[in-house]
Amino acid sequence: MTVAIVTDSGSDLSSSQLRDNDIRQVALSVSIGKEQWLSPDQLTPEEFWRRMQAPDAPFARTAAPSAGQFRDAFADAFEHGADEVVCIDFSETLSSTIQSARMAGQMLPGRPIHVVDSRSASMAIGSLALKGAEMARAGAKGAEIAGYLTAMRDRTTFFVALETLEYLRRGGRISAARAAIGGLLSVKPIMTILDAEIVPVDTPRTRAKAHERILELMTDRPSGELHVLYAPPTEAEPFRSELLARLPGDTPGLVSANIIGPVIGAHVGPGAYGGVLLREP
Repeated sequence: MTVAIVTDSGSDLSSSQLRDNDIRQVALSVSIGKEQWLSPDQLTPEEFWRRMQAPDAPFARTAAPSAGQFRDAFADAFEHGADEVVCIDFSETLSSTIQSARMAGQMLPGRPIHVVDSRSASMAIGSLALKGAEMARAGAKGAEIAGYLTAMRDRTTFFVALETLEYLRRGGRISAARAAIGGLLSVKPIMTILDAEIVPVDTPRTRAKAHERILELMTDRPSGELHVLYAPPTEAEPFRSELLARLPGDTPGLVSANIIGPVIGAHVGPGAYGGVLLREP
């Protein structure tokens, strides 16, 4: 029994993580001004951030993949020998991506396709896809993988510190009122995804206080996995080192540092950083 793992580009998995784990990825589209790309296929994270940091750069917009894109990815997996597909996607509350994946499954009647709602974003999706690929290599069946990932998502925690709430507001991910309050107070908000909704955890007034607070939040108890996320001009390694030095218990079994890609980057903006933790059961 061969199970193929599929995800979307909101997962922020690197090209090497996709290749090394044989994970198929369906790309969302990103537009900046009048230009539009499938990302990261046609617009790399590095090029995206170069454009976003240019003077007077317009805000980027994102759009979900079509059902046809998912259908093609699923069909390709079956054509290459897969018996089942497990697809892990962007939270249904944040994107219509997973609706396209479900519609695609209906286009291939009789094919066992399991669609898992990550109820999150970025490497909170990516970590589930990596685990799914690991289980598939070990011979697990699709229903077993989907069931495990559904339970695993409840132990997966996402934090991100932002320079401003404006990118989330422009993307429609938070209310204008909440963004206005953040702007008036000149806060450096720390956000999480709770019950599949983007919510503030804390609103420090300075970068230094935000930095210390997100370290506290991410090191309050042991974790089995740590996936550091960063958006230029922020660098990953200093924050990663601080986290590992302060995490209680053993070093996590899986540690990665992933640049925030265009799909998530359009909503968090330059300078954002944080990560995803898999909490111990």
